[in-house]
Amino acid sequence: MPQIRRLPETLINRIAAGEVVERPAAALKELVENAIDSGAGRIAVTIAEGGLSRIEVTDDGCGMSPGDMELALERHATSKLPDEAIEQVSTLGFRGEALPSIASVARLTLESRVRGEDQGWKRVIDHGAVIEEGPAALPPGTRVRVEQLFAKIPARRKFLRSERSEYAACLDVVRRLAMARPDIAFSLEHGGRRIFAVQAGETAEERVAQLIARELAGNAVLLDIERPVENGAMRLSGVAGLPTYNRGVADHQYLFVNGRPVKDRLLVGAVRGAYADMLARDRHAVLALFLDLPPEDVDVNVHPAKTEVRFRDSSGVRGFIVSGLRQALATGDKRSAQAPDASAMARWQQEPLSQPSPSEEPAAALRSLFGGRDWSAGSSNAVRPSSVSEAGQAWRAFEAEALVPQAPAPMGRAEEAEQLSEDAATYPLGIARGQVANTYIVAEAADGLVLVDQHAAHERLVLERLRAAGAGDKVAASQALLIPDVVELDEPACDRLEDNAEKFAALGLLIERFGPNAMLVRAMPGVLAKADPHALLQDLADDLALNGDALLLDEKIEHVLATMACHGSVRAGRTLSVAEMNALLREMEQTPRSGQCNHGRPTWVKLSMAEVEKLFGRH
Repeated sequence: MPQIRRLPETLINRIAAGEVVERPAAALKELVENAIDSGAGRIAVTIAEGGLSRIEVTDDGCGMSPGDMELALERHATSKLPDEAIEQVSTLGFRGEALPSIASVARLTLESRVRGEDQGWKRVIDHGAVIEEGPAALPPGTRVRVEQLFAKIPARRKFLRSERSEYAACLDVVRRLAMARPDIAFSLEHGGRRIFAVQAGETAEERVAQLIARELAGNAVLLDIERPVENGAMRLSGVAGLPTYNRGVADHQYLFVNGRPVKDRLLVGAVRGAYADMLARDRHAVLALFLDLPPEDVDVNVHPAKTEVRFRDSSGVRGFIVSGLRQALATGDKRSAQAPDASAMARWQQEPLSQPSPSEEPAAALRSLFGGRDWSAGSSNAVRPSSVSEAGQAWRAFEAEALVPQAPAPMGRAEEAEQLSEDAATYPLGIARGQVANTYIVAEAADGLVLVDQHAAHERLVLERLRAAGAGDKVAASQALLIPDVVELDEPACDRLEDNAEKFAALGLLIERFGPNAMLVRAMPGVLAKADPHALLQDLADDLALNGDALLLDEKIEHVLATMACHGSVRAGRTLSVAEMNALLREMEQTPRSGQCNHGRPTWVKLSMAEVEKLFGRH
């Protein structure tokens, strides 16, 4: 039998480095977190060749004495835990492995000066061995330089990606940490080029908009909600992009827990659930969310890189984020994308100027210009505001025809429109002036021209009514099965379902245990009456295993409601009267989330008068 022996310290550090220092971005993350924890007000980051050849982090924090520098390069030595209460940690880095791990696989130069001292101190460690130590000249603070990462470990070096990929990872790390601390000034240089620089004292919204995209500020809503918990309060703040402002990948979702950037599956799932009926499946929201809760309610020490966390009440956190996001998005619901698509605007073309021949009459010229439509008929084609009674009657007839027979009649009808005035400033979405291609409503607002997709807009209105109709009593929407269905699952899945049976009953799903490896389904939610009970329970059990809550059933119901709304809304190609168009606009102004349809597409866009005038060369 082989003899058990202790590993040498250098090998122990290399093993630890394998967990902490996966790539240059991981080393950079540890160094910047140390700078933040030092109380720095300004942090400057410089990298070369994507961090493969050099990483340098300079801060103006508290600095370290020579004795502290020596201890900082030993494993499991830290100043960030004043006692043994590891669950009370409030700093970013505390494991005490970062510096010795980095020094074991690279050449590390550590220079620091305590504020008030005349000079600083320097230590140079080359792959675990101290090769230089002595005085150093630098301002108060700390400067750490990492060079030749994995130079003496070719097996690790060859698994690194290209310079461009490593630079992208480093940029993402600094960007996330800069978002988390808007009170600190950050700068990043790569290869002698300034990438970005942000100043201290900005608001979180300003910092996020600068680092993600400046147009986000005009296409987002702000969050700031709080919920009491056992040990204090749980707070959610940040910036959430409108559903119409989305991306094809999820790499613009920035999530923070107690100021720590994380990539947590529970939080990502909560964001996906909040936007479930407002985004297409292949589109992703753009946001930065900051979740703050008591330190004892979250375990940040479950992953060596500290990118994942574990919550004591994961279902409560998920529900808080979903409801908070939906509540915030409902405040910006009447907004759509702030500007029309640039490529679409570029397709507008001026009609070529030509002099009509003397034989051509003006009316004939107008007819040829507009594809055969005679616009010279005078006032007979002019759109006039409709009366209150006309709008109300037209809207009732319009909805009666639009809803499919299977869909229940909406709980509330649109209120009868007030007497419409020629003054478009009275209504944010303006006054209907006509319909194009029996699909788009053209309205005149005080500040521009509004184009409304009638199907997308009515789809959202129907969904909100169906949701409101079912919100009062979801149990009443339950449908009993003629013959109870037996669903066979493994025992742990059955245990999870049985523990949450009361929650499911409140949503209309009645289940009970039927032996060790089966569940009996007695009733299904009304909107899921035709769903497969086995697939539904399997998904619920999987979701409980992952998130510990039954929110997936709610999300399934939301999806079915969205499908009903799509089939129950007015279709493109239907001719609407002026009264119907105005009634649709008025209800859009009063309905939550009316700025986008159930698939994340905008329901309306606006051309400002300046843009219209630009099309005609007036500017």
